[in-house]
Amino acid sequence: MNCPWCAFEGPPRSLHAHLAGKHADVVRTKEMNGTHFYEVTCPVCGESYEHRLRKGRRDPRFLDEFDGEIRMVALDMLVHHLVAEHTAQQTGA
Repeated sequence: MNCPWCAFEGPPRSLHAHLAGKHADVVRTKEMNGTHFYEVTCPVCGESYEHRLRKGRRDPRFLDEFDGEIRMVALDMLVHHLVAEHTAQQTGA
């Protein structure tokens, strides 16, 4: 699989690690009405995935404390999306 932001190429697990190390900033977190969310947007098709973080509702430090873990989960969703929706485009199938 190819990284959608740079020249990296590798299997999905390696792509996930690459994204976490080099492109973790593509995951956005936000708070609305006391509820925390993460969002990641596919750079290939523009589809966004947003998910509510239930555990952070009562803890104002939750996003800071678990930032790395939140980004890993969001990037996992992105890799699954890339595999399901864009692998055929990369292989020319």
